[in-house]
Amino acid sequence: MAYQSTFKRYEIKYLLTAEQKEQLLRAMQGQMQLDQFGRSTIRNLYYDTDTFRLIRRSLEKPAYKEKLRIRSYQQVKPGDPVFVELKKKFQSVVYKRRLVLPEQQAMDSFRTGNALPVQSQIANEIEYFRAYYRTLHPTVFLSYEREAFYALDGSDFRITFDENILYRCSDFSLGSPVYGTPLLSHGQTLMEIKTSGGMPLWMTHALTENGIFHTSFSKYGAAYQNMMDTDFSGGLLYA
Repeated sequence: MAYQSTFKRYEIKYLLTAEQKEQLLRAMQGQMQLDQFGRSTIRNLYYDTDTFRLIRRSLEKPAYKEKLRIRSYQQVKPGDPVFVELKKKFQSVVYKRRLVLPEQQAMDSFRTGNALPVQSQIANEIEYFRAYYRTLHPTVFLSYEREAFYALDGSDFRITFDENILYRCSDFSLGSPVYGTPLLSHGQTLMEIKTSGGMPLWMTHALTENGIFHTSFSKYGAAYQNMMDTDFSGGLLYA
């Protein structure tokens, strides 16, 4: 049985030093709680066209952009659940459509080009996306270690800390170990604030007091740019 979910929210990103992270963790005490997964390792397969059309457009910072990935929260076996995610961003608001399927069913569909084994509005959106871009295939495996916190006041305000962000351009298996090229400098953390509403006043104060300012950072975008820097001679750019 497939499960599906939708999200609509703002996602604000910050690059932190180790000291800034510690200051924020202190500010979060009594306000937020680590979720039930603790520190988890997230694996992603990003899909793009033969010419990297999706990420090239995304890096141009248009009003609307979209991406497709398959994600797991563990080193998977064929029957384990994975998340097929269609992520759209329009005027700073993130819309995410997500299906949960057994790994083998999801990967078989993407390998063969056959339709996903589920009938739903979200499945239809993903199928339209796949048909529109036609040459979609896995281009980047991207992994990171995440700590996710939720607000104790019952709101949907969440904070995630991502570290050890690695990418590679081969071995596209969610059942494989994590390894690859790092995207962050030693001691850096990527923090994301996720909310459908405003930011709590205590968090605004903590960011201001510690000189922390939001940044534009795409994990897949950073991986692509790094790939182009190191593999330009291989003909990947605008191939």
